[in-house]
Amino acid sequence: MNENQVKGKLKEVGGKIQEEFGDAIDSPTQEAKGQATKVEGQAQKKVGDAQEKVEDKLDDVARRPL
Repeated sequence: MNENQVKGKLKEVGGKIQEEFGDAIDSPTQEAKGQATKVEGQAQKKVGDAQEKVEDKLDDVARRPL
């Protein structure tokens, strides 16, 4: 896992917690902020996933004999 994958997952979890908290206290503002943070985390994790795929492909190319 790379940094973006880890940070993205943490944001996603934090956003889910904030969203649930907003629901529990009947605060649409907190729910919306939580949803936004969750989506931001999901996007960051996808960026990290893409980075990892590119790095893996580059490693494969670098290992090929000439």
